[in-house]
Amino acid sequence: MKKQSILLISDEHFEKEFLDKIALDITREYLFPVELGEIHIDISDYYDPTRRQYDANELLKKIDSVSSSEIIKQIGLFRVDLFIPILTYIFGQAAFNGNAGIVSLYRLRNEHYGMKKDEALLLNRFTKVVIHELGHTFGLIHCHIPTCVMRSSTYVEDIDQKSKNLCFKCRSKIGLV
Repeated sequence: MKKQSILLISDEHFEKEFLDKIALDITREYLFPVELGEIHIDISDYYDPTRRQYDANELLKKIDSVSSSEIIKQIGLFRVDLFIPILTYIFGQAAFNGNAGIVSLYRLRNEHYGMKKDEALLLNRFTKVVIHELGHTFGLIHCHIPTCVMRSSTYVEDIDQKSKNLCFKCRSKIGLV
C-alpha cells in the first residue's frame, strides 16, 4: 500500500522553513503527511490585464492537472493577486470534494494595508487559508462557528479572528474524530 500525502506545490519564491511550518500544522489538522514540491509554470498565461490580477479558476485547473497516485490533495502556493469573476479578490480557491486548491500570500501581507510588516502574522494567516482550502477539498462547506478555520473570510480581520483548527463538527464530518 502506497503512503498517501498532501502536496504543497510552490515556485522557488517560498522559503523552506516557512513551508515546513505550514506543513506541520496541516499534518496536525488532517493527520496526513505533507510533502513539498516545486512547480515551474508561466503564470503570465493566467494574468488578466483588465483586472491586473490572476484568474484563480484557471490557476486551479493547472494545479489540479498535476497528479500522482500517492497524493490525495494538492495546494498551489502563490504570491499574486487572485480573483474569480464574481469577486474583487480572493485569498484562495479549492475544488469542492476535489483534489486541488490554490492560496496566495498577496492580500495577507500587512504591508498591503499600510501596516507594519509582520512575518509571524503572515505565516499564521497563510496557514489558516491553506487549511481552510484543504477543508473544501475534503468536502467541507463554510462553518458558522466563529473560531472554526472553515468560517468564511472576506477580510484579513476575519482570518485573524478564527483559529487554525477545524471545529468538532467539521472534524466529525470528515472522519477525524
